Amino acid sequence: MSHPTKMPDDPKLVERLARLEKHDYRVEHVFRRILHNIERVIAGITLVILVVALVAELYTCVTNWEYIADLDHYLHSVLTIVVGLEFVRMLIDTTPASILEVLTVAITRHVILSHDDPWSNVACVACIAGLFAIRRFLIRRSELKSEMVEME
Repeated sequence: MSHPTKMPDDPKLVERLARLEKHDYRVEHVFRRILHNIERVIAGITLVILVVALVAELYTCVTNWEYIADLDHYLHSVLTIVVGLEFVRMLIDTTPASILEVLTVAITRHVILSHDDPWSNVACVACIAGLFAIRRFLIRRSELKSEMVEME
């Protein structure tokens, strides 16, 4: 039979435990800030690379008209940039809704670009339907509303 934990009677011990708990909170807060800043740096680097890729893609389209005729290659490049931009947004704003959006865009890209068998496409559509169901039934409405307000 377990006994409820009892606070120590010694005031010095209580004070020491409170200081240790406060110290642990500060250390955890510092580590979270460092990790958040590293994520932002990675997002910034990725964004710069994606902008360079987009400029290179546009330059190729303008200088080489035959490039646009190869629609598969063009869609592959542009949709890869779109998935990358969604990934950057997810790194900056790590919420369940943004993670689901990245997964939805990535799966949709796969459906558009792949010419696999029909069962693969059915599986991808089922995955997208599952992601929408997760978003609808498992994510709190307050998270979705706050995300929509931030985007305006």
